[in-house]
Formats: sequence, structure tokens, C-alpha cells
Amino acid sequence: MSGSLNITSATVDPALLDLPWHLPLDAWPNENIASLPKGISRHLVRFAHLSGRVIAIKETTSEMARSEYEMLRTLQGLEIPCVEPVAVITNRTTEDGDPLNSVLVTRHLRFSLPYRALYSQALRPETATRLVDALALLLVRVHMAGLFWGDVSLSNTLFRRDAGAFAAYLVDAETGQLYPGGLSNGQRENDLEIARVNIAGELMDLEAGGRVADELDPIRVSNGIVAAYRLLWKELTGSESFASAERWRITERVERLNNLGFDIEELAIKTDSSGTTVRIQPKVVDAGHHQRRLLRLTGLDTQENQARRLLNDLDSYRATHGGEAADEEMMAHEWLVRVFEPVVRAIPADLKGKLEPAEVFHQLLDHRWYMAQNESRAIPLAEAVSSYVQDVLRHRRDEATMLGPATGAITVPISIAEADEEEADWRLNV
Repeated sequence: MSGSLNITSATVDPALLDLPWHLPLDAWPNENIASLPKGISRHLVRFAHLSGRVIAIKETTSEMARSEYEMLRTLQGLEIPCVEPVAVITNRTTEDGDPLNSVLVTRHLRFSLPYRALYSQALRPETATRLVDALALLLVRVHMAGLFWGDVSLSNTLFRRDAGAFAAYLVDAETGQLYPGGLSNGQRENDLEIARVNIAGELMDLEAGGRVADELDPIRVSNGIVAAYRLLWKELTGSESFASAERWRITERVERLNNLGFDIEELAIKTDSSGTTVRIQPKVVDAGHHQRRLLRLTGLDTQENQARRLLNDLDSYRATHGGEAADEEMMAHEWLVRVFEPVVRAIPADLKGKLEPAEVFHQLLDHRWYMAQNESRAIPLAEAVSSYVQDVLRHRRDEATMLGPATGAITVPISIAEADEEEADWRLNV
């Protein structure tokens, strides 16, 4: 390595020094490169191995690399779903001393895929709509944090499966600008129009290449982000008025926000001079209502819809085994040990890279329900797991970059068969 290499990082991994920074990114040897699907980018981006993990490396200018690195760190502090910045590397030169572009290094988000990799044949309208809905929620979240994205698109987003839906993560923040005082309506509408135009163009590009289903309408799907965004924004930030006799609508509003995955920090409730009309204005905190409850009860860190699904199953287990009076934390631990963990341990080692454990469990619940419907009988957990592994999971492609333990919490030696015995008359709630 020649020249004076500069590495800016909050936590420097010494293994960074072992990568061939003296070579242009497109000339890196195969031994360093991780073969993963990537989206479209205006810059050269490649994946590489680093200390048993995978990183994404983007060649750009020094100024843009530093700016995006700081922006991603800020967004992480605001709990916005985004990729994790690792380092900025500048002063790269070849062995002959010729200057090379600076790079931004981010950590690859495990089990995430660019939108082009989420379908095997042709993109179906239902899948496209779910992707757009996930992006709409992400856009609402970044706007609530005061971020003007400036280049909203499917290509600048990574998606992870989330209990039949998708969770979206911001992957390109080089055009982002943060406004601590919040965004104006004009700035939000500008971002929304950028999103609509970009999504339409991306889907038309797929259509031209014969990679979308015949019934998919790129314009209709792209317009969907506008409708989804405005519905979410109104629900999260809008005020409403109602007669004082309809106080139940306050609880209803809170429940709707919780179902969207948001917690309430406070509610501003005002009555008019006559005392007959109530006006409420919610102040919501970041998304993750179900994620936080599941994490608190079980230590499982999942996507929001996955958390909701697992909590439904946990609550059903609690109601059947202990009733409403049963200690919630005790029953959550019992459910984790006797239901969730045996299922995850039953997945063969060579299949653990297919899906996240929480997504496997969600799909297993669906699979078991369909088996029960088709066969008109209760399906034991062990039988459902065996059928799901052989008939469904084994035929999926890997969505992780490496194999490893599904969760560090799995230490209790209870088998699927033992779990079935413990299950007694309880049936998984799906």
C-alpha cells in the first residue's frame, strides 16, 4: 500500500487495512469480493468480506463520502431505518502514486435485498404495491425526523421481509438535508413528487425489459405512494374534533396509531368554551411499538410486523396457559423456551441463511394453519416444522450473506417433540 491512507471511523476494524485500497474498486480480486445482488447506483458499488461480515463500498468524492457518513450516523441516532456507516477512506493512491477515488464503507444489512432481487420471474402488482407501501412509511418517518431525502426511489432503498410485508431501509443519503425545525409542506410534497416520478421510471424500466407482470401498471403503482403517504401522515400528525360524549374516539385513535407501529408520547386534548367539542392532537414517537414490547418481554429483535405476529401468538399462549391474570413476563419466557426457540433450533444448519428466524416462525404459523385447514385436524408442531422445512424453506434462496447462530438466546435444551407435549390443547394462533 502506497501513500498516506486516511480512515475515518467511529470504531476502526484493523482488518480494513488488509483490503486492497491501492486498486480501483472495479479491479479488486475475487477473493475480496462478496457476490450479492445490488441495486442501481450512480456510483460504483461493490460488496467485500470484512472480519466475517460483508461491507458495501461506494466510490465517490471525499466531500460526498464524509457528508453521507455523517448523515447516516445522525439518522442512526434518530432511529431512522438505514444502513450502518463503517468508515470513510480518503487519500487512496495506486502503487505508482496515482490518486484514486475516496470511498464510503457501510455494513451490509443482513437479509435485505434491493427491489430487483425480490422476485424471481416477473414483478407482480401485489409485490410492487407492498414495496411502495413500505417506502411510504419510511418516507413518513424520515420527514417526521426533519430529513429532506432529495432522491427517494426504490433503488435507494433496501427491503427486508416483514411477516408478509416489507420493511424499508434508507441506503443512499448523499442528497439528504436535515432540518431540525421540521420540513415545510412544500419540502415534503417535493420529496413525494420525486418518489412518484422515480418509482414510475424504475417500474417502466422493468416493464421495458419484460420483468413485470402484464397486469402491473407502473403509473398506478407509483401514484400509490402518494395515497399511502398522505394517509399515514394524516393519521400520525392530524388533529380531529368530536363531541365530548364521544370520548371513546381518543382510545380508538391511540389504538390505530399503535396498530401502525407508533407509540404516543402525549395527547393534546382541548375543549371549546361550551365544553361540547373535544379536539385532540397526538404527538407520536418513532415507530416500533410492537418491536419494543417484544424486545422487552423476550429479547427478540425483529421487524414491526413480525413482532406483531409473534406477540399475537405469545398473547394467545398466555391466555390459554395462564389467563389474563398470569404474569406477562413469566409467560413470555415460557413461550420463548417452549415454542419459539424449539422451532428455530429445528431449522437445519444449511438452511439458516434462508430467512430471519422471526420470518421463519411467521411463515411456519401460516403453513401450519393451511395444513390444518386442508387436513381438518390439529397439526402437531413437530409435523408442521418438518413439512415447512422440506416443502417450503428448502426451496427458498438464501437471503443472508453468511450462516451463523439464529439467536444467541437459544440455550434451553427443549425439543420440538417436548414442545408438542407441553402444548397440550393449546393451538398456535394464526
